[in-house]
Amino acid sequence: MIKVTRLNGKEFVVNAELIQFLEATPDTVITLLNHEKLIVKEGVDDIVKRVVEYNRSIRGPVTG
Repeated sequence: MIKVTRLNGKEFVVNAELIQFLEATPDTVITLLNHEKLIVKEGVDDIVKRVVEYNRSIRGPVTG
């Protein structure tokens, strides 16, 4: 789960594994696998970093 902020300032968490894609339109829109759209204050790059950190926390670092 990653923490994000609605445009009204309220924080909530999103299951990072359900994110299908991100758009900057100019607000950041998170589209989930079920096609639900969430508009958040954080930028696309920040969301990507949070998802990567989340994945590393549950799967460990990628070795290769």
